[in-house]
Amino acid sequence: MIEQVQDQQLKLKRIYIKAHLPKELAPLRELANNLWWSWQKDGIDLFNQVAGEDKFKELRYNPLALLDQMGLEQAKTLMSNDAFMQQLGEVYSRYQQYMAAKPAPDAPNIAYFCMEYGLHISVRLYSGGLGVLAGDFMKEASDMNVNMFGVGLLYRYGYFQQGISISGDQINNYPPQKFTQMPLIPARNEQGEWIKVSIDYPGRTVFAKVWQLQVGRVTIYLLDTDIDENSWEDRNLTHQLYGGNNEHRLKQEILLGIGGARAVEALGLQPDIYHCNEGHAAFQGMERLRSLMKNAHLSFPEASEVVRSSALFTTHTPVPAGHDYFHEDLMRNYLWQYIHDMGIDWHQFMKLGKVDAGNPNELFSMSHLATRLSQEVNGVSKLHGTVSQKMLNKLYSGYTWEENHIGYVTNSVHYPTWIANEWHQVFSGKHGDNFMADQANSALWKHVDKMSDEDVTNIRKTLKRKLIAYTKKTMQEDLTKRGENPRQIFEIVNNISEDALIIGFARRFATYKRAHLIFTNLERLAKIVNDPERPVMFIFSGKAHPADQGGQALIRQIIEISKRPEFVGKIIFLENYNMESAKLLVQGVDVWLNTPTRPKEASGTSGMKAAMNGVVNFSVLDGWWAEGYRPDAGWALALERTYEDQEQQNSLDAERIYNTFEESIVPTYFERDENGISKSWLSYVRTIMGEVAPYFTMRRMMNHYFERFYTKLHKTGQFMNTNGFENAKRMSTWKAQIRAHWDRIDVLDMDVIDTATHSVNLGDDFVPTIKLNLNGVPSEHVLVEAIFFKRKQKDELSLQLTKAFDLQHLDGGVATYTCKLPLDSSGVYEYGFRLRPTHKALPHAQDIELVRWL
Repeated sequence: MIEQVQDQQLKLKRIYIKAHLPKELAPLRELANNLWWSWQKDGIDLFNQVAGEDKFKELRYNPLALLDQMGLEQAKTLMSNDAFMQQLGEVYSRYQQYMAAKPAPDAPNIAYFCMEYGLHISVRLYSGGLGVLAGDFMKEASDMNVNMFGVGLLYRYGYFQQGISISGDQINNYPPQKFTQMPLIPARNEQGEWIKVSIDYPGRTVFAKVWQLQVGRVTIYLLDTDIDENSWEDRNLTHQLYGGNNEHRLKQEILLGIGGARAVEALGLQPDIYHCNEGHAAFQGMERLRSLMKNAHLSFPEASEVVRSSALFTTHTPVPAGHDYFHEDLMRNYLWQYIHDMGIDWHQFMKLGKVDAGNPNELFSMSHLATRLSQEVNGVSKLHGTVSQKMLNKLYSGYTWEENHIGYVTNSVHYPTWIANEWHQVFSGKHGDNFMADQANSALWKHVDKMSDEDVTNIRKTLKRKLIAYTKKTMQEDLTKRGENPRQIFEIVNNISEDALIIGFARRFATYKRAHLIFTNLERLAKIVNDPERPVMFIFSGKAHPADQGGQALIRQIIEISKRPEFVGKIIFLENYNMESAKLLVQGVDVWLNTPTRPKEASGTSGMKAAMNGVVNFSVLDGWWAEGYRPDAGWALALERTYEDQEQQNSLDAERIYNTFEESIVPTYFERDENGISKSWLSYVRTIMGEVAPYFTMRRMMNHYFERFYTKLHKTGQFMNTNGFENAKRMSTWKAQIRAHWDRIDVLDMDVIDTATHSVNLGDDFVPTIKLNLNGVPSEHVLVEAIFFKRKQKDELSLQLTKAFDLQHLDGGVATYTCKLPLDSSGVYEYGFRLRPTHKALPHAQDIELVRWL
């Protein structure tokens, strides 16, 4: 054959035979071009039947690839199958009804910007938790008929596919995605032209075509620079997710933010709210400013009022080092001309991303930019909200972290994507169609309490068997591919037993996740996993970023340990963690283990997916588990650190982990009655499903975004946009006047008891009076406050009380303020008086930077 191909006498022409489905099967193509099918059990079953589950799996569950391979004979066979054709008709009819529903006419139009989207294994636009969270959010927006669309980048190679060498080294593979086998169509304007946006980079213009990806009722618009108009360097911009150096990251974020906002404008989408999911897309705020200044002829301060009034920034990062920073010289190289063309000076731009704009050594923070261009900011769990308040409080001088406006919405997971069908049949069978609409209602989940022990146990065993079967097959294939010894492969696979208590640890392999803790004492671990009466198995899975040598070393360590005789088939590492393997793991293991360094887990969602399927959690009380934990629903390591030294803390936590397994988890799991049922274990299963899981459904999360942010932003955004931005102009003028006069306010007198030399009695009234010369500032725009603290540590204050003064008397420009504060709690306090501007249209105190302590 090779000789024939090389034969110069052969004259060959290429012919492309386009796949074409008969009219009767045409609905398959329409279904395949919308990811809606991927979270519908009957939709998944439908494509499984087309060519068999093994073939579908081989094609990475890609229905478009499946249909492209369909021949005429296979099509005829399907059309002659009455049961299949009936199911196709039913699924397609339900799809049409689903798609026919439209959002309420007065619902806000929300633009959601994110660097990655984890939607399905066949659409590789994600690396991990951030992307999967965004994908789940898009699916829930579709299910709830929210008027929302997404904006992102279309990656030719996506995030890497993981392989493992025989020595345990991670291998990073980047197979290209076939866009023709992805549910993508060109985004076109009203004239039918494929929308293309341009962004100026140093010395050239980069072009990006816009594709649209349908996720149920929601559309995600994706920018693609891998087109002929660009140089190879610029085509590379959308090749890999999180690839390249810091400069490459900046270029990608310019494309996502500026290019994404231009795509939104070119599409004529006119969103009411811009939601920036992580700081990668923060430049969209700058592009909105530029557009308003150019097209609506607003000044920079006026445009800022409009942009901020309709913007939400969600941060997912719990430590400062995790945010994106860029050196000013690099920023100047790429954005100097852009900022100059906007008509603002460079220093003004630097103030948006720095604490000290005049310090050339301070890096420009994308999170600071996003915060300053957003009216609302939130963390992704209650604890992370507090962490974010502290981390970003440097932007709000004059306020303690407890006072700033940063809120939170705890992350959650998309129920239809992550629930095992066995469990869904239980709840939908009991509650019918009402369950999906009311899935966050814990009363409906408590049906699990009424199920028999046998039924709960059988479902858990069924899910476990599926995981075991997948694990054996995958390990057989992967180890053979690596070239491992056949005898050792047999021993590993043979030792994988469904009788074992299975512990799952699957997530991104970053060092702060501390996957190594369980291996601190190998002798003790060997005793735990090798008890013949109470066998235990650990399954690990996850990718380390290609640049994270520490994370890759952890993977290598686990592979090495798994080959030791005492751990063969007891310590398993499944390579190439993805959304499909994740489903099997979160549904099939018995315990979900999570051991992050405190407080570096912003939220974590894998444990929520496990809880939804009756998998008991054992985790540090960080992120979501700080809210979800109950003593009868799982186990926990305390949030509080015992040691400042991390190595000492690691040693202590490892000791606690071993103790918990030896003294609680393992004995409870294997405490069986005469029927082989562990009633005590089932009580944990029932509690984590009935009491914990409902709160962490995406339905509740979406409701909270509307209750806490979207509804408010819709209102303020409309207020600032009405009558040719009249209110934005008024607010901008008011702020300018306040700034001009603020330092002229003089303190004429302060009548306050001398607490430095006199104590006060419990029950007395504290009545300070302050007289100010307002010097042109209207009294209704001046707020005087008394603030009381208790000192927790040398450098830490705890806010106890804030009390606003009343305006007692106004004589010309002289205002007298007083307040009466009953002292009803004893102890030592520290207090002060603060002056700040106020206006009925201010969404919160930090909306203007002026504050003055007296």
